[in-house]
Amino acid sequence: MARLLVLVNSVVLLLFGSDMFLVGANRPPAPVNVSVMHLRADSATVYWEVPEGDIIIGFSVSQQRQDGHMQRFIREVNTTSRSCVLWDLEEETDYIIQVQSIGLYGESQASKKVHFRTLKKTDLFPSNSSNQDDPTVQGLDKSRHLQTGEMIIIVVVLVMWAAVIALFCRQYDIIKDNDSSNSKEKAKPSSERSTPEHHSGGLLRSNFHPSVPSINIIEV
Repeated sequence: MARLLVLVNSVVLLLFGSDMFLVGANRPPAPVNVSVMHLRADSATVYWEVPEGDIIIGFSVSQQRQDGHMQRFIREVNTTSRSCVLWDLEEETDYIIQVQSIGLYGESQASKKVHFRTLKKTDLFPSNSSNQDDPTVQGLDKSRHLQTGEMIIIVVVLVMWAAVIALFCRQYDIIKDNDSSNSKEKAKPSSERSTPEHHSGGLLRSNFHPSVPSINIIEV
């Protein structure tokens, strides 16, 4: 009887161990290229990638303050999303996140830890992360390049508008000068503008006529 119990226990342990081995072998790999972008004072967005060839049905994100307080887990299934928005963050606070993939046979190992720091409410641009090797820095650099390009476009448009306005003002001054010259020309006396003419259109002629000498004939 004792031998039978030992045999049954051995078979159960063998079956249970083989199941655990199969489950562990079929677990998806951990997410890679985890990064944090769109940093704000109270929110941030986590992005990651999953190696191809594995069936992923969800994800799990662990969020924790660097001082060890306020740990939070976000779990979502039946989705193919590769991003997650973190809300209700505290400004100027350091956080640590890790991401896990959820497959048909369980969850993967946690990804590498990623550190990031939220902004001040008065900050307009993202600030650098304390760790230069952190993928967060790459996301911040992309945001800076985008904002720099937008500023260049705005400056170019303003310069073009200034040139158009200057050209319009120059044309207006030229037209105004021409109108002033025409007004002065019209204001000159008629004697200065042309030779006086007769009312019938011809030039005025003198009324003086030379007198013809009279000849008196005397008959003898």
